[in-house]
Amino acid sequence: MNSYLSTKPILPADRLIVALDVPEAAAAKAFVTQLGDAVSFYKIGLELFMAGGYFELLDWLVKNDKKVFVDLKFFDVPETVRSAVRALAGSGATFATVHGNQAIMEAAARDKGDLKILAVTVLTSLDRGDLDDLGFACDVDKLVLSRARRALETGVDGIVSSGLEAPMIRSELGQKLLVVTPGIRPVENKPADDQKRTVDVAQAFRNGADYIVVGRPIRQAPDPKAAAEAVQKTIAATFS
Repeated sequence: MNSYLSTKPILPADRLIVALDVPEAAAAKAFVTQLGDAVSFYKIGLELFMAGGYFELLDWLVKNDKKVFVDLKFFDVPETVRSAVRALAGSGATFATVHGNQAIMEAAARDKGDLKILAVTVLTSLDRGDLDDLGFACDVDKLVLSRARRALETGVDGIVSSGLEAPMIRSELGQKLLVVTPGIRPVENKPADDQKRTVDVAQAFRNGADYIVVGRPIRQAPDPKAAAEAVQKTIAATFS
């Protein structure tokens, strides 16, 4: 079986991004403090954005030598997206997501500075039935590949993609794009889980991910720091 293990110069410890999907900034800070040096990269999304203190949290993370993935999935008219990305570019964030057509991605790439822009392909909570409901008359993998090709053309830095589609992207596009893979489940997926297109840690990287995003399997573990360290151990072994 082919392996598409990332060849990009990324520290193994930085390849784990932990999702701070908690209800308030104080809880996020407490969780980051609990994990300590086990995690160096965090994703902050819509829940924290709506809770208040979002940019203060971003600044706190950066000042504590953490990398930050701003996952707000900018989707609006291109000029508005460009302005939003330009405003975020000096914040110290490493990644930000956009979700939209070619014009939106091009606008996001125009004034991104050192910020790396990731285009969302298809959310990992969606499957073929969901795409039918949304009016997409194609398979998930075809839609993901189409959006990845468009992302490459627009000048964004990478994509967010399920680990199931990552091998196809690497086969078609090589190592040209960063691939960030959410929906990581170190153990068997629970029936009530809203993530449908999942892979485990090692498989995600063998399939071509540069980074993985892990949320609940770490956050809800009996010992979150031990769970994070276990993921880091798997990553280190995969790239050794």
